[in-house]
Amino acid sequence: MKQGNPLAEANKRNPKDGVETTPPDLATPEKRAGNLIVLTGPSGVGKGTLTSRLLTEVSQLVKSVSVTTRKQRPQEVEGTDYFFRDKEEFDAMCREGALMEHATFAGNWYGTPRAWVDEQLVKGIDVLLEIEVQGANQVSESRPQSLLIFVSPPSFAALRDRLQGRATETAEKINERLEKAERELKQRHNFHYEVINDDIDVAVRNLVHIVYAERCRIRKK
Repeated sequence: MKQGNPLAEANKRNPKDGVETTPPDLATPEKRAGNLIVLTGPSGVGKGTLTSRLLTEVSQLVKSVSVTTRKQRPQEVEGTDYFFRDKEEFDAMCREGALMEHATFAGNWYGTPRAWVDEQLVKGIDVLLEIEVQGANQVSESRPQSLLIFVSPPSFAALRDRLQGRATETAEKINERLEKAERELKQRHNFHYEVINDDIDVAVRNLVHIVYAERCRIRKK
């Protein structure tokens, strides 16, 4: 059986000066916009796995769908996996300011569509950007209110083992990724939080706590 508000019911039963009174409604806060959450880190650190787990753990959280010049794979869906565009279309979006950030990776361009992200934020939905460190720095400059999370490996040796364990790239390509990762790891002090991805369950739990804590933050006008 649904319980009523004890205080409101008591006030109704005890009118003052012969007039039945009801307590005034509490002030209703303005609708809060969603948080823009940036998740980044070096290649091979496990950003994709963490993102997938986080999306299942937290409601009112969506992952941004990126624009890419990469060719669409058979199992991929336009607007769900990526927005697929050719290089000419991508360049036009850059010129028009339609992308919040953009970066190149493995010979292809990737970017975050500004209008789509803003549409979700206005609805009060948190938007997660799983992007490269280069793009994360761009978002940090243009949207200083965003929440910046850097995912680090437990050690550089562990990251090297992960990349080599994939067995999908040449030794030269792996070395290129490791050199890039070394540069990126030096930038982690520019972010609000660092989550070390050693134990996946612990890392996901830390991310969940960060997201919920950010929703409770008092924002400056």
